[in-house]
Formats: sequence, C-alpha cells, structure tokens
Amino acid sequence: MTDSYELFIKLKQKKLLDNSPRYWWPNSHSFEVVIGAILTQNTKWENVVKSLDNLKSNLLLLENNNQSLQNFATADIGLIASCIVASGFYNQKSKRLLQLAQNILQDFGDFDTFVGEVSREWLLNQKGIGFESADSILNYACNRDVMVVDKYTQKLVASIGFEFEHYEDLREWCECGIRENIQKLSYEYEDLSMVFARFHGKIVEFSKRKMQL
Repeated sequence: MTDSYELFIKLKQKKLLDNSPRYWWPNSHSFEVVIGAILTQNTKWENVVKSLDNLKSNLLLLENNNQSLQNFATADIGLIASCIVASGFYNQKSKRLLQLAQNILQDFGDFDTFVGEVSREWLLNQKGIGFESADSILNYACNRDVMVVDKYTQKLVASIGFEFEHYEDLREWCECGIRENIQKLSYEYEDLSMVFARFHGKIVEFSKRKMQL
C-alpha cells in the first residue's frame, strides 16, 4: 500500500461497519459526544455506555443538546461523579466535564454556536483534552473534516511500513490520501467528515477483532 486511501479501501472491503451508525460514533453531532470523548479516556467503551446511561437517567443528557449543556454546566459535581464511576477516574473526569461544560456555555452561549465556532486551539486549552479527544469532538460532535488517530491507527499504519513519531504527522498522512482521492468516494458519503469518521471507525473495529489485511 502506498497511501491512506488504499488502506481505507482495503478496510472498506471487510465491511467492518455494516451494523454501525452512519458516522460510526453513537449519537454523533451531539453534546453527548463531547462528554463521551472525555469519558472514554483510559477505559473501554462499554464502561462509557454505562456512564452515559446514568447521565441520561439523571437528566444530564437529553435529546436537546442546548438543554443538556445547560443542565450539565449547572449540575452538582457529586451527581456527575456518581454517574460516571464505571468510566474510572470519576473524580478527575467529573471536574473536567463540569468545567468544560461551563466554559462552553461561557464562551459560546449554547451548543449550536460551539459546534460552528469552536477551534482546535480552544479545545486543546481545556483541562484534560489532548489531540485525540479534541479531534474526536471536532469530527464526531462538530462534523469537521478532521481525522482522529489513536494507538490502533499508529500500530496498523506501522504494519504497512509507515511509522510516525508525532500525532500530527500520522493524522496528516491519514488525511492526505483521502483528500487526494475524495472524488472517488464522494458519491457514497455525505461529506468528508463522514469519510474520516468511518475511516477511524474501520481502524478501531479492525484492530479490536485482531484481523489481518
């Protein structure tokens, strides 16, 4: 393989996401994704689902994104912590989630404005948000043309002969091949952000199943 487009096509042939949501991440383009991007740090997704269900049961996550943001930003930190125990590091994560919600409300006013105006720099300046979490929020919550890369991505790309020391270099490699060949994919996907979302999803599912190219 010579570029990320060829890797994408190879993974696509394995039909890894046939039973997944269109953008792979459950309930994409919602405030729930912002919360999930923090909760999933250092834990399994199954644990995140338990925490998200608890937050929904306590009305901290609703179908209305702006109301969810409002409720979360004004919630008792003890309630948040008790809801997310399953995700681990619940005291630390609850503080970061509460602060993040309050900062979004303060700087953007509502979730819709946040989606349209937030920058990667703003996200990286938030406590507890690194490159992977920032890009997850940008892609899966804000529908931006950004590829999320992780340890699965690094390992898989290295296995086909491309090794990168820095996150940004790996992300650029993954994005470049897709951008250069997007005309071959545009008929099948709603937008470039969906291609990147599904590319990342394919890599994760492929790696979890310990498959071979």
